[in-house]
Amino acid sequence: MTLPKKDVMVACDFSGRREVMDFLDLFTEEKPFVKIGMELYYAEGPDIVRAVKARGHRIFLDLKLHDIPNTVRKAMAVLSALDVDMCNLHAAGTVAMMQDALKGLTRPDGTRPLLIAVTQLTSTSEERMRSDLLIERPMEEVVMHYASRAREAGLDGVVCSPLEAGRVHEVCGSSFLTVTPGVRFAEGEKGDQVRVTTPAKARELGSDFIVVGRPITQAADPVAAYRRCVKEFLG
Repeated sequence: MTLPKKDVMVACDFSGRREVMDFLDLFTEEKPFVKIGMELYYAEGPDIVRAVKARGHRIFLDLKLHDIPNTVRKAMAVLSALDVDMCNLHAAGTVAMMQDALKGLTRPDGTRPLLIAVTQLTSTSEERMRSDLLIERPMEEVVMHYASRAREAGLDGVVCSPLEAGRVHEVCGSSFLTVTPGVRFAEGEKGDQVRVTTPAKARELGSDFIVVGRPITQAADPVAAYRRCVKEFLG
């Protein structure tokens, strides 16, 4: 399955199989690109990935691995068998960890899912980065450094805020993917996100893929919210 150059990913942050299947049943015309994160994966295990994939959805498996290189390599080898389209890890795990992750993720025939690295979470402000993580450099400088290291390691892109997407492309090239959470409709609540913007603004700033959760999954009409998001982002 070939990935589009740009798309909207729906964060299916549900607590169990029935909820996610009921949600996906609402879509009779589209097959949204689905993000499966920790909550759903830890509740249901790899079977939920297989079940969603069997319905024809592209999948971003968002588990944010971060451990010693050998452990991450072995874990990625397991995830590669799930036939997901994209998965991720934390860039803070170092270039060595990212390189080992690629080795584990690559199948015997040379194919693999796309691998992207988390730079700084969109719930992290510059103030929190300094006080909690003891990182004194400005947010943009830190994100660009992590993105550069991910590119050096051979990864396909990064998770960053839409506010940083354009700069990542300047630093790492236009083909280096930017996957951006922290997207809300103009009238929506920010929730626990800090560095946020709208779908239209994310497009303008250079995001390749946007990740949208509650503004779609908790909407009164999720399908209409998804279509609005697609229209605003893709034009």
